[in-house]
Amino acid sequence: MILKKRYILIVALIAVLMLIEAAPAMAQRISTTAQVIDCGQVLFRKPVTVHFELLNEGVGTVNIKSVDTSCGCTEVNYPKGVISANKPFVVSATYDAKLMGHFEKYIDIYTSGASLPFTLTMRGVVVEEIHDYEGEYPFMIGKIKADRNEVMFDDVRKGENPVEEIHILNTTSDIVTPVIMHLPEYMRADVSPSSIPPGRSGVVYLTLDSKRMGDYGLKQASVYLGLKAGEKVSADKEIDVSAILIPSFGVVTDQQLLYSPKVKLSDTVLDLGSFEGKKKKKGTIVIENLGRTDLEISNLQLFTPGLTIDLSATVIPPGESAKLKVTAEKKSLKDVRKQPRILMITNDPRNPKVMVDVNIK
Repeated sequence: MILKKRYILIVALIAVLMLIEAAPAMAQRISTTAQVIDCGQVLFRKPVTVHFELLNEGVGTVNIKSVDTSCGCTEVNYPKGVISANKPFVVSATYDAKLMGHFEKYIDIYTSGASLPFTLTMRGVVVEEIHDYEGEYPFMIGKIKADRNEVMFDDVRKGENPVEEIHILNTTSDIVTPVIMHLPEYMRADVSPSSIPPGRSGVVYLTLDSKRMGDYGLKQASVYLGLKAGEKVSADKEIDVSAILIPSFGVVTDQQLLYSPKVKLSDTVLDLGSFEGKKKKKGTIVIENLGRTDLEISNLQLFTPGLTIDLSATVIPPGESAKLKVTAEKKSLKDVRKQPRILMITNDPRNPKVMVDVNIK
């Protein structure tokens, strides 16, 4: 009985010691609102400094044991003493800008209680002269001017990662750190520079990951441009984003084209005229297969509400045709701002994407 009690006591003591040893690792948690800072354009041989704002979110104290950089061109300043729990602190990094062109520098922060470093990144481009965007900013997105308020990724094939740019101008009296909110999972946003002073311009880069888009056809989303992280979304900050994923046929030989399907439409613009007091207007597009194998329409989508469509056949044999019936509803189209359109995805290697514009007054 005494031996059993001693055994239980020893096991409990070992468990306590293990918990004490593991406590710093469990308690420590470093976080930051900006793990990557983009400096934008940096003048040649003019060192640039960025300030990373971090927070010790752990329940215990922490200290920075060491800091490593990806090259000797970057100097880092950081707190040398103990950092209390829930206390913010700053790590500053300075790049010497002695090389022209794009740069991306990494700062690895090793803290007590953590086996892996916390990595920060500063990036930008070194130039001889800073050039701001000289075009116009006809759109107001929240409190920021922009050269566009909608983005279209057209004719994207699986595996591609196209990038679209939105040029922005800070019209406020404060430094802003723009952020794109409500991004879909197949898209990434970067803003350069990360901080934009009053009256200065920047660029929003939207990158599409086509591998994560799923089925072929149209994807639409609304993203929002905020002045800083955590800002609430609102209609005046909205940016419409569309992407069309089409099949990739690779290299198609003349022989393969000879025996492939070939789509032909009676018209790519369906003019329905005016409602003239009617609630609905109807029209028809005839789709022909002029090829030698079956024409398959794998996807049929609408860009806007207000239209209903009915396709008589999704597989059209050689020499035959199908009818696409289109109905426009006056009530639903009343508040539509975009051009009503119909998208078809086909297996015709010449025309995997077919668009029909619908005109209605």
